[in-house]
Amino acid sequence: MNRDFQALAGRMAPVLFILLWSTGFIGTKYVLTGAEPLTYLTVRMAIVVAIMVVVVAIVRPPWPDRAGIGHSIVAGILVQGFYLAFTVLAVAHSVPVGLSALIPGLQPILTSLLASRFLGERVTPSQWGGLLLGLAGVLLILHGRPISGDAGWGWLASAGSLVSITLGTLYQKRFCGSIDWRSGSLLQQVAALVLVGVGAWAFETNIIHWTTQFVLSVAWLAVVLSIGTVGLLYWLLRRQPSSQVASLFYLVPAVTALLAYVLFGEKLDAVAIIGMVACGAAVLLVNRTRG
Repeated sequence: MNRDFQALAGRMAPVLFILLWSTGFIGTKYVLTGAEPLTYLTVRMAIVVAIMVVVVAIVRPPWPDRAGIGHSIVAGILVQGFYLAFTVLAVAHSVPVGLSALIPGLQPILTSLLASRFLGERVTPSQWGGLLLGLAGVLLILHGRPISGDAGWGWLASAGSLVSITLGTLYQKRFCGSIDWRSGSLLQQVAALVLVGVGAWAFETNIIHWTTQFVLSVAWLAVVLSIGTVGLLYWLLRRQPSSQVASLFYLVPAVTALLAYVLFGEKLDAVAIIGMVACGAAVLLVNRTRG
């Protein structure tokens, strides 16, 4: 029974991760109506830290050694700090959600290149073909969507989010795989809270409009995204090569496009649907072909 449950969890985890991660882009569009980017992230991180303090106090998981603490801080700054900050700043600087969804579409290629070079993970020709197919699918999904934005900081933030999530996931796999997820998550969230908190204090007014939409959006992004989905990402990284986990990000733009179509009435034509099919085929190809 335990083996069957583990097999079922292994099959369902990628699907759940894609669905939940995609809601982050939608939630960001809602939450920015109530606060400036770094101020919102400070509230989000404070909620997550409070929850993880309670979890750690009850469960009392083992703590990493000094090196592990340092690695957790670095991973937290990259994944929970810089990636989220850059993504939210990009949207706040008028870079559309459609363009933000393109960033995960580029991540699998960059991750595979770096994993092959620095982690010794072999990426087969068939897997490279799947990665390129997925990239083509992402471009089809975003065909005809507006990609204009506030030039300068918005585009820089978009590039920064891509680099941060790529380096962060690779760093997590290389240095944090043996750290208990509860204590490690608390350390990462505290590091991210300090980063965004200092940024909010230094550069923003810190005014918050506590509307129902803002509260519900922050609650979802804090609990489901920062704790649940990021924890699921790390769980997958412990069990699969980085290139295979990264390939899941190809489906994020597809799911985001569907959600945007339902919630905001954004464009969803035949070209975008073909792109979604290509992304799905790419993920299957990368994950079924073993190096």
